[in-house]
Amino acid sequence: MADDHEERFRRHEAIMEGLARMLAAQHAMNERQDAINERLTLAIERIDRTLAHVEITQARMETLLARMLPQARTGGKPESWTRRRSASSSPGWRSG
Repeated sequence: MADDHEERFRRHEAIMEGLARMLAAQHAMNERQDAINERLTLAIERIDRTLAHVEITQARMETLLARMLPQARTGGKPESWTRRRSASSSPGWRSG
């Protein structure tokens, strides 16, 4: 009976040691995951800031294109091009 009790105690100790090792391994893995999560959070925040800048740039480009498209649709040139050309050309610049 004492041998059964001793064997049961050893098995219990082995189980407890195994659990302690698993807990230590889980703790180490959690620390690594925390570091990964922190890096990912910082990267996502940088991406969000970059996206905001891209969206602002896109809106500015769309505004500029919208100003130019009405003239382009009718085949005309934007007014600023016409003014520059007529200011620099002299009468009779074409032959014949």
